[in-house]
Amino acid sequence: MIITISGDLGSGKSTVARALADKFKLKHYSAGDFMREMAKERKISLLELSKQAEEDPSIDKEIDERTKRLAAEEDNFVIDSRIAFHFIPKAIKIHMKVDAEEAAKRVSKRGQEGEEKASIEETKKRLMERAKSEAERYKKYYGIDVNDESKYDLVFDTTHTKTQEGIDKILEWTEEHVKKIGA
Repeated sequence: MIITISGDLGSGKSTVARALADKFKLKHYSAGDFMREMAKERKISLLELSKQAEEDPSIDKEIDERTKRLAAEEDNFVIDSRIAFHFIPKAIKIHMKVDAEEAAKRVSKRGQEGEEKASIEETKKRLMERAKSEAERYKKYYGIDVNDESKYDLVFDTTHTKTQEGIDKILEWTEEHVKKIGA
């Protein structure tokens, strides 16, 4: 069983992905971790790497190739990635969304690796810039709209949901879905 978790920055993708991996005894991977590793190796921020990726398609391609390799080599894992749903059509596809203000509060609270602590407004601005940059690249490279909710098996809004409540609802839905499809 492969589960892809995509969605808005700050929606809780990684948290839910880890919970699903634990529940179903699956490995967990994260495209965000792939990006953070690349940014760290280059000694730049995540936003800077995202901006570079606008001009250098090899950055996205490297992350996408890792995702494709995983799907070719393994049959049981969870991956949180904005576009893994596109590369792994056989997966159970979950999309998480969150209001921009709430996302900024969450991300500002935990901070971003390699970036100075910023105000909620500055964090919101950075998140929106990054989301716009990524959406434009995905449209350009693959002709996909990551916000097209028809691409997913479940769309879940975490804006007004406490973390554990959201995890519980998604776990419950996933268990039912797995029973239904026989995965």
